[in-house]
Parts: sequence; structure tokens; C-alpha cells
Amino acid sequence: MKFTAAQIAGILEGEVVGNPEAEVFKLAKIEEGTEGSLTFLANPKYVNYIYTTDATITIVNHSFEPEQALKTTLIKVEDAYQSFSKLLEYYNQVKLMKSGIEQPSVISENVTYGANLYLGSFSYVGKNVVIGNDVKIYPNCFIGDNVTIGDNTILFAGVKIYSESVIGANCTMHSGAIIGSDGFGFAPTEAGTYNKIPQIGNVILEDYVDVGASTTIDRATLGSTIIRKGVKLDNHIQIAHNVEIGEHTVIAAQTGVAGSTKIGSHCMIGGQVGIAGHLTIGNHVRVQAQSGIGKNIADGEVIQGSPAFNYGDYSKSYVHFRNLPKIVADLEELKKNNTNTN
Repeated sequence: MKFTAAQIAGILEGEVVGNPEAEVFKLAKIEEGTEGSLTFLANPKYVNYIYTTDATITIVNHSFEPEQALKTTLIKVEDAYQSFSKLLEYYNQVKLMKSGIEQPSVISENVTYGANLYLGSFSYVGKNVVIGNDVKIYPNCFIGDNVTIGDNTILFAGVKIYSESVIGANCTMHSGAIIGSDGFGFAPTEAGTYNKIPQIGNVILEDYVDVGASTTIDRATLGSTIIRKGVKLDNHIQIAHNVEIGEHTVIAAQTGVAGSTKIGSHCMIGGQVGIAGHLTIGNHVRVQAQSGIGKNIADGEVIQGSPAFNYGDYSKSYVHFRNLPKIVADLEELKKNNTNTN
């Protein structure tokens, strides 16, 4: 899709300096701008590129005054970075503005859905499902019986939502995400085998939750696995049964959270973190990447290591660890000198 400088300026409440009919159809970094592309200049370190860029339109701050001739049309705004971000959001909304029910797809009995539903081909919607307004369900999605999905939620291709799950409004689930699969519950027997424990709970995602590609969230054994409002989960994360994650916590890729652990609000958890089961992690906790959490964590702690401990103590210990060969050599030298002295 194409946009003119005048149209973009209207969206951003900006001023065109140059050709208002200049058209763009793609986005680019300022140093990589080509004809037909839109870019922006916010960082003064990149100001030299504005005189060489081939981008058709460049968004700049009102304060920018060129010192050389320009090939690019300018759109002057209050804050170039914020305006470019706003434009990206607008572009994404336009790109995702789909509606209608594609075929083949299956809608089972007693399904209700609101206005502007998009249901992609080869998708399946089970019995008694309730879907809100402006929901986008891309091809090859599965939605089990008795699921509820709130307004403005997006399910990208290949998302699987098992029965009884409750999905809030303004949520996003990326391809391959699985919501509501069975928790890992097995009881050992005297014969050395394992009997499966039925997992009859569900998953609740509150509003504004993002779930990354191939992330899995298990249903509870009893009750609910709960992901609170505003949580952001990266790709390839495992959330086990009966876990609860507090509001606006963010978790990076390849992290695993074992069953029944409670994580507080506004936490930041790095990639490849392992968190044991039945723990309580406080609010505003920071966990560095590749840490292993095996005990409860109080509010506001910053931790690292495996097993994880205080970040400051870890950093000091790591300095000694890196110097360990020299420390050992010094000890051997002291031992040798002591022996010679005696």
C-alpha cells in the first residue's frame, strides 16, 4: 500500500517540507533508505545520512534545519522517534485490518461472535465458544469447546487454544502458541510406572497479554493457570500448571516455570531462566539470563547465577572466579616459598 507525504503528515499532525505528493510504500533505516521508502532522523549521530539517503520521505524534529541540499521530502514533527513509532502502529493496524470468514473453516454449534470477525481458512471453532468484536483468527488455528476470547484479540496462524480457556481483550498470540494443554501431572506406581493425573482446570489470560511463538501455557490440575493483565511472554517459554504470573511482568525466551509457582507483578526475567515449582517470587524482581531459581525471592531483588543469588554478590564472586587460575598460582607460590623458608 502507498502513502503520500501529505497523508502521513495528516496522521502525524506534521508539516511537509518538499513534495506533498511524494509516495512511499516501505520503511527503511536512514542509512539504508531507497526510493519509495520512509525513514526518520531522531539521533543526532545519524544526521549526516540525511544528506545522502535515497529515502523518499524522512520524518524529522521541528528543530532540524538542513545545512546542505536534500533529496528527501521532510515531514517535521514534535518528536520524530515517537511519530515514527505511531506510524508503525498505524501501519500494522492497516495491515491487520481483515474481516470475514474464509473457507474451508469449521464453526461448531452455539458459537457467538461479535462484529468484524476474521476467521482464516482451515481454522476450527468448537462448541459454545464466545468471541468478541474485532477478533482476528488467522488460518490453521484451533479453538476448543467453551473458550472465551475478548475484543480486539489476535491469534496468528497455527495457534491452539484448548477447551475452557479464557482469553481477555487486546491479547496477541503468535504462531505455534498453545494455551491450555495438559499440565505435566503423573503419579508413580509401585511397579515403577506412572499414572496420568487428569488435568481438569483451565488457563486464564487477562487483558493485554502477549504470548510469543511456540510458547506453551498448561492448564491447571484444578483451578486455573493465570496470566495477569499486561504480561509479555517471549518465544519458546514453558508455563506449567497452576502457575500465576502477576501484572506487567515480562519474560524472555526459553524460560521455564514449573508448576504452582507464583510470580509477582512488574518482574523482568531474562532468557533461559529455570524456575522450580511451588515457589513465590515477589514484585519488581529482576532475574538475569540463565539463572536457576530454587528458593523464594523477596520483592525488589536482583539475582543471577545457578543456583541464583544476589546480583551484586554474584558479580563480585565472578571476578574472583575469572582470576581463579592466578589465585591458585599465587597460593602455590606462597606454599613453595613457605616450604623453602622452613
